[in-house]
Amino acid sequence: MTKQSFIRGTMILLAAGIINRILGFIPRITLPRVIGPEGIGLYQMGWPFLSVILTIVTGGIPVAIAKLIAEAEAENNESRVRSILRISLALTIGLSLIFTAVCVLGASWITSHLLTDSRVYYTFLCMSPLIPVIGLSAVFRGYFQGRQNMIPTATSQTVETLIRIVMVLVCSYLMLPYGIEYAAAGAMIGVLAGEIGGLLLLALHFKLNKQTPLTMDKVQIGIHKTSGRLSNLRRILRISVPVTGSKLIGAGSYLFESILIAQSLAIAGISVSMATSQYGALQGMVIPIILLPSALTMSLSVSLVPSLSEALARKDMKTIHMRLHQSLRLALVTGAPFAVLMFVLAEPICRYMYNQPDVGVMLKIMAPIALFIYFQAPLQSALQALNKPGAALINTLIGSTVKLTLIYFLASRPELGIRGAIFAINVNIVLVTLLHWNSVVRLLKFRMEGSDFGKIIAAMALTGVCIYAAMYMPWSETEWLRFSTACLIGILMYLLFIVWFKLINQDDLLRVFRIGKKIIR
Repeated sequence: MTKQSFIRGTMILLAAGIINRILGFIPRITLPRVIGPEGIGLYQMGWPFLSVILTIVTGGIPVAIAKLIAEAEAENNESRVRSILRISLALTIGLSLIFTAVCVLGASWITSHLLTDSRVYYTFLCMSPLIPVIGLSAVFRGYFQGRQNMIPTATSQTVETLIRIVMVLVCSYLMLPYGIEYAAAGAMIGVLAGEIGGLLLLALHFKLNKQTPLTMDKVQIGIHKTSGRLSNLRRILRISVPVTGSKLIGAGSYLFESILIAQSLAIAGISVSMATSQYGALQGMVIPIILLPSALTMSLSVSLVPSLSEALARKDMKTIHMRLHQSLRLALVTGAPFAVLMFVLAEPICRYMYNQPDVGVMLKIMAPIALFIYFQAPLQSALQALNKPGAALINTLIGSTVKLTLIYFLASRPELGIRGAIFAINVNIVLVTLLHWNSVVRLLKFRMEGSDFGKIIAAMALTGVCIYAAMYMPWSETEWLRFSTACLIGILMYLLFIVWFKLINQDDLLRVFRIGKKIIR
């Protein structure tokens, strides 16, 4: 099986992540034009509940698989690799079937009591089969990541995205004549089709790349086999349970956030239909734009877990510090220009993408906080890889408690409404990122040069001035021309500034170019 270095594996996932984010925005741009903000609200409303279920089923298992298989690989212990995979598959399949049955049988009660709009019933039913499909995909991706082979993950994500693009639009369009709730359910059927396609490709990769069969030799049957299984199960649970707990807090917070936002907006005097539309605009339009540049940080985070785990098994602190510094520096440098673009050009971005310029107000409020999102992901992965998932759990719990409290008090005020909810979400992002940073610094005695932060802020400020001048100076009456020019000038000027400030150098650019050529080949 092909094994990639940390940087090469990250670049493979990054290439796939960028392609998937760009392709994924095709239905995000067109779907609001087909079913509108209210339909997007119905489409998004079931996701928080499903996120809680998926977190229980898959939250910590992929991380545990990647970490334990990376350690077993470092010891050349192929028998343990097979045992870890079999146990993880059995655990995930069992949990998936239980929760799928609960969702299907309890769909009517869940949508009428827990969710705030009973029209989400059909979308919720179509969403339930995603649980076993995503669960199995997560196990296989964790397996390949533990092997430090990122190609199956990258290709499966791309296939899933391509299928989803077509099926989401086709199914929602075909179901639209029956009503907005059926159109939202049709979009969810498209998502399910994409996930099934991604899982099938992962299974094909596994069949082609597995090193040894999963059947155990007769000599391995007996007390040693049982003992090994129990030992591996304990190791999986010891890692996955705290990670699942940390993610469950985030997923539970997401669920309560959706419920609280709707209830708080009702207290503020906003109708159910308008609240659904505003929630759909926030979760289905604004948040995806904010997360678009996180393709790199997600790639870094996925590659970071097995890389740091392998270094930790060798007690190689120098490599741990180097990898972490690379990840955080790249997250800052690459995320900064997008945060500036989203802040300065919020209204035209939402106009051209969704034909909803009013949504730009939400984007402008969240854009300055985007950099904390990109910085947070590598920090959380580092805590998980270094056997400190409990610290990530506590940090997430503190942030979620603060967020939910602020949503209740701010979003219920008529003069704030949805903007109060956005402010609460921003506070949560900043707080959790700072708590993760503090945990990593205390654990590793890790530090970054303060001048790097200052240089990035200076580059962002200067880039913002250039973008604003290109967009709002009356040098042309054609708005789309000013918008395109502003984006291009912003990226070029930012690259100039980070080279000028020596945030990257010629060697960095050449290294990325060389790796990129290998990936393309």
